[in-house]
Amino acid sequence: MNETDDNNPLFPDPHDRLSRLQHTLDRVASALARIADGAASPTISETDWRDSLSRMDFKQPREFKAVIDWLVNALSEGTVHMTHPGHLGLFNPKPSVLAEAGDLIAAAFNPQVCVRSHAPVAVDIERHTIEAVADRAGMPEGSGGHFTSGGSEANATAVLCALTQAAPTYADEGVSAFDGTPRIYVSAESHLAWLKIAHQCGIGRNAVRLIATDGNGAIDIDALRGRVQKDRQDGDVAVLIVATAGTTNAGMIDSIAGCRDIADSAGCWLHVDAAWGGAIIASDRYQTTAMPLGLADSITIDAHKWFATTMGAGMYLTRDPELLAQVFHVQASYMPSNDQAVDLYVNSMQWSRRFIGVRLFVSLAVGGWAAMAQHIDQSIDLANYLASRLADAHWRIENAQTLAIVCATPPPDSAPVETIVQRVVDSGTGWVSLAKLEGRPVLRACLTNHDTTKRHLDALATTIVTVAKP
Repeated sequence: MNETDDNNPLFPDPHDRLSRLQHTLDRVASALARIADGAASPTISETDWRDSLSRMDFKQPREFKAVIDWLVNALSEGTVHMTHPGHLGLFNPKPSVLAEAGDLIAAAFNPQVCVRSHAPVAVDIERHTIEAVADRAGMPEGSGGHFTSGGSEANATAVLCALTQAAPTYADEGVSAFDGTPRIYVSAESHLAWLKIAHQCGIGRNAVRLIATDGNGAIDIDALRGRVQKDRQDGDVAVLIVATAGTTNAGMIDSIAGCRDIADSAGCWLHVDAAWGGAIIASDRYQTTAMPLGLADSITIDAHKWFATTMGAGMYLTRDPELLAQVFHVQASYMPSNDQAVDLYVNSMQWSRRFIGVRLFVSLAVGGWAAMAQHIDQSIDLANYLASRLADAHWRIENAQTLAIVCATPPPDSAPVETIVQRVVDSGTGWVSLAKLEGRPVLRACLTNHDTTKRHLDALATTIVTVAKP
């Protein structure tokens, strides 16, 4: 006799469960098809939406299909659609169906990957994938790392590793382990999560040195060298130098070799924040000339950016994976094991954690590096095409882009860039963003959706030129 409550809607029988999942998939597929032919920007009425949401008071149960339909419809109208082929904003892609399938499997099996003994297959898949990416990035044999919730966690891990390497007692004593003020050096064009990370790590936001750029959006190597030298003369401790490989605003690449030389002279850790640009390792056409990632002590790459997985899939790669166990070591009587080589709760920041890496694993297992390279190369080709279309209309391309990002400013006597960007977004034709490059406002377009074609870019370019009129 089945003693469970068969009437609990949270836990239907297998047949009903499958039916509900199929209904969800059908509604999502239908919505995505409509979105591709509609507006990239939200169209929902904020007043109507808040009123509708307020009626979801959780006091009475509702029919499953009605709730799913309500939710899918709301998201269809109330989201900037990253799946739209005209979405050229930020770094967020339309995820591949392979990544979606991996995410579905992770949700269904729901393994707890903090200890290998509970999820040996999941943990080994993640480790295997991380090692393959590290190898592709040119890191030495024996390199490793782990998946993270995103680039910020990966970068925070780099800071903790650098601090621990610089002062092994930092883990227990904090900043008092240092004889001088610890310093982190990043480009002024870097992702400024570094300020939040410094706060979280207890060294304070003032520990971060924002180094001037060279006039083209990349770090000024001479300014970096001078700042490090002066700080050391003043008794500060150079702990970490960060080279950005794909700045958020313009996709510029700092000189990794130059940063490596300075890090070696100062005896500090070199990290490359390649959250966006690191995916170029898949491309045989571009990876060798773009960035020597293998020079780094550690690297951040976000799979949920140019590798087109679903959100929340970063990677921390390091040539010294054993240091992770020093950084995150802990013992708890309620844990089934404490294997610092494979148990993620003792060599990464998170404890309970989702099976993150399966999304990239499925993508690479089915498509291989060749399919990923095709995606990367297509993005760059399309970015070049959009840049040429805008240049033909007398727009100025402000970044010598390699990483599928176009930053442009209109010809004289046009409307302000801020106005043009808002007009494009309001048109629904596409979604572009407003950014600043070397202090100048620019229209920014990032090519990351594999469904985007020249036809979409032609329509977008026409809209941009039309709305640029004062």
